[in-house]
Amino acid sequence: MASQDTNPPTVQFTTVEALFELINHIPGDILIVTEVSYQDFAIIEKEREIRGRGFRFRRYHADSRLLIITIPTGIHESLHIELYQQCRDKLVRMNLENHWKSKAATTYRAREGHPGGDGGEGDSTGGPKPDRKEHGKWPTLVIEAGHSESLPELRADMRWWFSTSNHDVKIVILAKFNHEQSSILLEKWEEQERTPRQGAATTRWSAALEPVLQQAITITYDNTGDPRNTASFTVNGGALVLEFRLLFLRDPGPGEADIVFSIPELQSYAVEVWT
Repeated sequence: MASQDTNPPTVQFTTVEALFELINHIPGDILIVTEVSYQDFAIIEKEREIRGRGFRFRRYHADSRLLIITIPTGIHESLHIELYQQCRDKLVRMNLENHWKSKAATTYRAREGHPGGDGGEGDSTGGPKPDRKEHGKWPTLVIEAGHSESLPELRADMRWWFSTSNHDVKIVILAKFNHEQSSILLEKWEEQERTPRQGAATTRWSAALEPVLQQAITITYDNTGDPRNTASFTVNGGALVLEFRLLFLRDPGPGEADIVFSIPELQSYAVEVWT
């Protein structure tokens, strides 16, 4: 696989036609576009729908007129789809498929219904029914993948989900592919109450929440074995655990439990990404 661990290309917006043509030839999975007004963004969004184009709006920042586009590549898509599908399969085994809404790359806006507001689309997202089923309801789970996107950029994405959703998003999983180290880094982020500083003024509860890294798991390929063999991958950091109460906004009932990705399952996930 050719290395993609470089800074994503940045271009200035001129026309929709020029942008769509450029997207056809970008080798990586991220394109940064500057000087995009909210009117431009609305036109790009409409044209994407008309043309049936599969790229996603990773983030649109109205104030800075910055649009970040995700261009689906094989590795990028495998990083989030394979993990989300395992999660979905586990929900099915607990007979919860009718209580969960997969939202995929739904567009979420900082100000619902306001075309000039910031917006974003996750790679894989989902939340419980009926609480988060309706249009405009934020997911409880977001998975964001990074191929050419750097880890600091992915972490900025994570913070956007928590803050812009007004803390309705409960878990953000970051999946970062690293060519140089032949590895996948999985980070699980949740929010916790910030410990107030002594003497600091009291703030409202939501303002006191901050993202906390709960798990960091590295899956490494040994570069000598068959990538189709799970034994070629080493997992450091233990099993990945998604808390049921954060996903479903309630305590688990009979036959329900946290979603656990065992080490063998994470090795199988890596096989799917590599091959």
